[in-house]
Amino acid sequence: MRGHELRTTSSVRSVTLRCAVAPGPVAPVVAAAITGAGAELVDSGDAEALIWTDPADAGGLADLLGTRPGVRWVQLPFAGVDRFAGLFADGRTWTSTKRAYSEPVAEHALALGLAGLRQLPRRARAREWGDQGGLRLADAKVTVVGGGGITEALLRLLAPFGVESTVVRRRLAPVPGASHVVGPEDLHDALAGASLVVLALALTPETDGIIGAPELERMDGDAWLTNVARGAHVVTDDLVAALRAGAIGGAALDVTDPEPLPAGHPLWDFDNCLITPHTANTWQMAEPLFAGRVGENVARYQRGEPLIGLVDPDLGY
Repeated sequence: MRGHELRTTSSVRSVTLRCAVAPGPVAPVVAAAITGAGAELVDSGDAEALIWTDPADAGGLADLLGTRPGVRWVQLPFAGVDRFAGLFADGRTWTSTKRAYSEPVAEHALALGLAGLRQLPRRARAREWGDQGGLRLADAKVTVVGGGGITEALLRLLAPFGVESTVVRRRLAPVPGASHVVGPEDLHDALAGASLVVLALALTPETDGIIGAPELERMDGDAWLTNVARGAHVVTDDLVAALRAGAIGGAALDVTDPEPLPAGHPLWDFDNCLITPHTANTWQMAEPLFAGRVGENVARYQRGEPLIGLVDPDLGY
């Protein structure tokens, strides 16, 4: 933890935290979380803490912070903070919402995986009875790339299916519910034999393009790739080639590269590809969870306790 973070959370505050929300209007549930935790809701010009609600506008946040030197802590709205990575070395404390949205994203990953294995994308497009097909998830091998909150929530959902799960993560440490945990150097071995491969990891320079032609070649011919992380984890042209050749069973994607996926892109044409428009965690689902995280962190700041979801500037998440 960086020194300024320690100073921020090392002792109980004697004054009320001044907290602002930007950009746009403040959602009542977020405002209630801030004031309910004992902070004062103020204009950003008077704020010590800033709750930023736009997950895409890094430029707008940079411009605002450039004129607000009094802001010492910034709370970001989503777990994926790769768009903001260039701002983290400014000496402020940064927190994300990692682990706040794990359950809804894990639910979506499970839904996508089951839909793929049961060939629902192809059947949804069909206009005739056709042939039977599909795979069971029960007792299957599942590989999850990433070892954070989404993975832990997904493993809880997978437990009744009795799967053999392998988690690929940067740090070799136990993951609750995982049958095996391996490092990135064992990714290729972990892909082979898995019926379902789920991407649930942060986007960093090391994980950009982590799934390309070599990795797709390691997957079984009937395996499905599910991505609920970031589109850039997958080399899109390589995925298109694999789907066209029938090299894997299919892909179920909540995120794509580019995003939004343009009309007419080849991925739309495959009956073994299911695409949802980054809806694993809609704002309707996220808003009460975000408000809960804001309230908890504001209360912790007030009490001088460590904040939840601290961003590591070196790791970028």
